[in-house]
Amino acid sequence: MKMRLLMCCALLAAVCAQAQWQPVGDKLKTKWANEINPENVLPEYPRPLMERGDWVNLNGLWDYAIKPKGQIEPAAFDGKILVPFAVESSLSGVQKEVGENNELWYKREFTVPANWKNKDVLINFGAVDWVADVFVNDILIGSHRGGYTPFSFNITPYLVGKGKQKLVVRVWDPADRGYQPRGKQVSRPNGIWYTSVTGIWQTVWLEPVAAEHITAIKSIPDIDNGVLSVTVDASCACPGNIIEVKLMDKGRVVASGKGLSGKEIRLGVQNPTLWDVDNPYLYDMAVLLARSGKVVDEVKSYTAFRKISTKKDENGIWRMQLNNKNLFHYGPLDQGWWPDGLYTAPTDEALLYDIVKTKEWGFNMIRKHVKVEPARWYYHCDREGILVWQDMPSGDMGNQWQAHVYNGGTDKQRTPTSVANYDREWKDIMDLCISNPSVVVWVPFNEAWGQFDTERVSDWTKEYDPSRLVNPASGGNHRATGDMLDLHNYPGPSMFLHDAARVNVLGEYGGIGLPLQGHLWQTDRNWGYIQFKNAEEVTAEYVKYAKELQGMVGRGFSGAVYTQTTDVEGEVNGLMTYDRKEIKINEAAVRKANQDVINALK
Repeated sequence: MKMRLLMCCALLAAVCAQAQWQPVGDKLKTKWANEINPENVLPEYPRPLMERGDWVNLNGLWDYAIKPKGQIEPAAFDGKILVPFAVESSLSGVQKEVGENNELWYKREFTVPANWKNKDVLINFGAVDWVADVFVNDILIGSHRGGYTPFSFNITPYLVGKGKQKLVVRVWDPADRGYQPRGKQVSRPNGIWYTSVTGIWQTVWLEPVAAEHITAIKSIPDIDNGVLSVTVDASCACPGNIIEVKLMDKGRVVASGKGLSGKEIRLGVQNPTLWDVDNPYLYDMAVLLARSGKVVDEVKSYTAFRKISTKKDENGIWRMQLNNKNLFHYGPLDQGWWPDGLYTAPTDEALLYDIVKTKEWGFNMIRKHVKVEPARWYYHCDREGILVWQDMPSGDMGNQWQAHVYNGGTDKQRTPTSVANYDREWKDIMDLCISNPSVVVWVPFNEAWGQFDTERVSDWTKEYDPSRLVNPASGGNHRATGDMLDLHNYPGPSMFLHDAARVNVLGEYGGIGLPLQGHLWQTDRNWGYIQFKNAEEVTAEYVKYAKELQGMVGRGFSGAVYTQTTDVEGEVNGLMTYDRKEIKINEAAVRKANQDVINALK
């Protein structure tokens, strides 16, 4: 009887939650929107590279309010919002604009599990756009700036008793009225510019830890020497604290080492199995923190052995190499937007879907365009075996762009505040992805969108992570720095510049449009570089461009990016529709064309 009563109560709670939330608006929805349970939103552990077994997911229905900037916590809130979907999105249940003159407030209660007694409690945010102030039991316990990276606070000193605790988050985001990185978000979407994203857009969760605990893991492989370099940071670099790392292959420990917090630990592995796009082989890692011989914290992680580098071929052309073998990087421009969730995929299955389709189409790479994804997206890329070029989200735009001129165009003169913010956010983004084997190229700038101090930023990026390549400015303005010269040309491929000292790539081309009725974000004002009437015409044009590109591989191109994976809002140049319900190409023909391009470089 008691079990039946508990089941009835749980069912009643789920029904009540569903009644308080529904997707709003008449825009497109993906099939995954119907699978969302507001009581169990994105339930997967959000940080696969540093996983703890005990945690509490705080996703779900929170109170929200939109109030003028500068006010105190509102006495009354406006309604319910489904976290972690941005307030402008349909899946939030709100779909309202905020703007630079307002702040977005969130509120909920939580209870710390009884078995967490004598543990510290961390609150973790996957990402909040842009400035987040966090209050626990009416105390401002911390703030964070940066719309794309995770942050955590130890809330233990601010917990009261054993009952319910009050959590409030205040967010301000000036969108395109500020200098901060914001990618393609604008206050008035049109053409290639999309709806703003404000507030919490990734998972929020609690976890118990020891007072001294692991805070970060950085693993960098060196396949030439059979060495894995691991650096582990802890909350306290206290005397007597020892870090231990165990590397495991199918459950068997193949290497281990000990060291101190913040110090490099080198693990040697003879003839390691290499990670590549055809065999994305991952090793498990156990990372432990011991105090006076007693383990006080342990997390699960993973890593891989792979190398990304450049080398001249027999014709003197610089080529990109994976594991010391030439490999042509070929993939789509991936915006990472969703019609119902905007920045946030409705489910983890949806997040994985685009990656799987990209592989099925015969690509081996994704250029993640002026957006950063949740940690689970990079985890899926690691597991699926696809290379990632990671862009820095653009911001503080307005300088001149000269795409077809070498050393042309002007770098923007940013304010010291804007420069310092860019440097900090770019480092945080690199730190987020630095242990993901799939990430192989850093892209600090795109098409002079806020491009500044190009040589300094490119050089710093390479110095901070010498294990990857740096594409200093995709599409210009072009400077003699970094590892590659990246051209953009629409609609067809073109090699109008060549750099004999670096790798040459075509960072964007294509944009073949096909508007499909019933799958459009808007019924008019749809945009593409060129447009056709059916999948057969689109496929024929795609294959024609691929054959032209194939002929340019021998002349010097070592990578290319086709625009784009999906339609996005007013753009209809995706290989599939924005709602992911229709594929707009003959998949077999595109796969063959893509493989022919990749195989042109061996």
